Amino acid sequence: MNYDSFCVPPGKKTKLSRHDPGFTGKFKSKEEAQEMLSADIEKLARLQDVLYAQDTYALLLIFQAMDAAGKDGIIKHIMSGVNPQGCQVFSFKAPSQEELDHDFLWRQMKALPERGRIGIFNRSYYEEVLIVRVHSEILNGQRIPTKEKNRKDIWKRRYEDINGIERYLTRNGIVILKFFLNVSKSEQKDRFLERIERPEKNWKFSFADLKERERWKDYMQAYEEMLNATSTEWAPWYVIPANKKWFARAAVADIVSDKLKSLNLRYPEVSEAHKKELLRAKKLLQGD
Repeated sequence: MNYDSFCVPPGKKTKLSRHDPGFTGKFKSKEEAQEMLSADIEKLARLQDVLYAQDTYALLLIFQAMDAAGKDGIIKHIMSGVNPQGCQVFSFKAPSQEELDHDFLWRQMKALPERGRIGIFNRSYYEEVLIVRVHSEILNGQRIPTKEKNRKDIWKRRYEDINGIERYLTRNGIVILKFFLNVSKSEQKDRFLERIERPEKNWKFSFADLKERERWKDYMQAYEEMLNATSTEWAPWYVIPANKKWFARAAVADIVSDKLKSLNLRYPEVSEAHKKELLRAKKLLQGD
């Protein structure tokens, strides 16, 4: 399936209103998408094994979304076949006192995946141009110079910083894919109600989620500007239709597996001396 329409074109402007959260492409049901998802999970498992063995590239997946958009479910499903030794998942909540004493990228930079591994950020440094932008009181509480807080172009400067660090990372072999899970306000309402009505999901709901929902328009504006400013050739953003969880999972898995395949990963080649050692070891074992 072609996902070019989901990718925010670098250097151009996109409108979230033009992206249908309920889009499901050629799939008419969960069962139809499940076949592709299962195939991609198997493909990811194979490619991740080669990625780990080659020890040259790392893959960083960044997920951003409004509450109840399905980030946890996507991570759980698409990584279900991957060797846990080769995958790292970090969820970023409100920064600690220690983290506030560092620059806004610090806590994510120390969580970057090593070569050969897949790293997943469930929320990320992009919160610094989303929730911090929507809630000015958070910015006021950050320990950065007052003159920086008061700059009219503070968000533009943060976009520049993010683009710069992502270009640096990709030049060093960290491949970056970024996903905005685009869920509609009405679908979010239904998922909140489900969390309230089903006891096993009660723990997922916080009344604070409703306060954030009241700022929906502000968040959509912040997301749109962020997507347009930080979707680059080296670290593109994909706007994933997320009203149907089964479609979002299948789409993300397909994009990730295609990206890994494009790296032309290979198992390391051993030297002639090593091959001789293998033959010698084989003879010793067979004669044991």
